[in-house]
Amino acid sequence: MNKKEAYEQKQQAQLDEISAELEKLKAKASKAQASAQIEYHKQIDELRERRDAAQAKLQAVKASTEEAWQDLKSGVDSAVDSLGESIKSAASRFD
Repeated sequence: MNKKEAYEQKQQAQLDEISAELEKLKAKASKAQASAQIEYHKQIDELRERRDAAQAKLQAVKASTEEAWQDLKSGVDSAVDSLGESIKSAASRFD
């Protein structure tokens, strides 16, 4: 496995973990009071959009050449790291 493939797998695993966390947040939101549910679902929708954007950036890396993927790497790293922090923040607010 080359560096590009290892990177792709690592980032995909992180995005899969984020997707699982989003599902947990969705379950928590459904148990919240009606007034809080609207805000929770809004936050979840925003996080899903960001996850989808990060997934699209990762797809661009996957489609890139061995030489070009390094140029795209920082955008994916930033998107995934930021999204991970946002998920943690949202989870703390949901408790």
